Amino acid sequence: MADSETVMGIEEIKKYIPHRYPFLFVDKVIEIRENGLVAIKNVTGNESFFAGHFPEYPVMPGVLQVEALAQAGAIFVIRKYNFKNKPVYFMSIDKVRFRAQVVPGDTLKLDVELLRFGGKIAKIHGKGFVDDRLTVEADMMATIELG
Repeated sequence: MADSETVMGIEEIKKYIPHRYPFLFVDKVIEIRENGLVAIKNVTGNESFFAGHFPEYPVMPGVLQVEALAQAGAIFVIRKYNFKNKPVYFMSIDKVRFRAQVVPGDTLKLDVELLRFGGKIAKIHGKGFVDDRLTVEADMMATIELG
């Protein structure tokens, strides 16, 4: 599927996860696979975090790149297992590596893969890219509140 195609737009994304501006970091989903998806975060100079990180040289905080990966992973798990309206919470983040900066004007491509799902625990590997440059990668675990 071409990068310009949209599989899920912002309004549909908001049906899957409760995040809203300024803490929604997935703008669209462009590909859904059997065990993962690819989503997009368009990074603009208007992002609220740039006011303090850093005013003279704006850089997207690495922790927000990880949050974007986690949101993309949550969208996938909720959609795959039909957990709409069930909260997904971070449990752990491992093997996080920040490889390159993300700055205003960049398109951050979020590629997440479900490694394992059992009971109510999901393990996900995520990678973020700007063009073909790896910016962030992490292993994440989350729990789904089913009760």
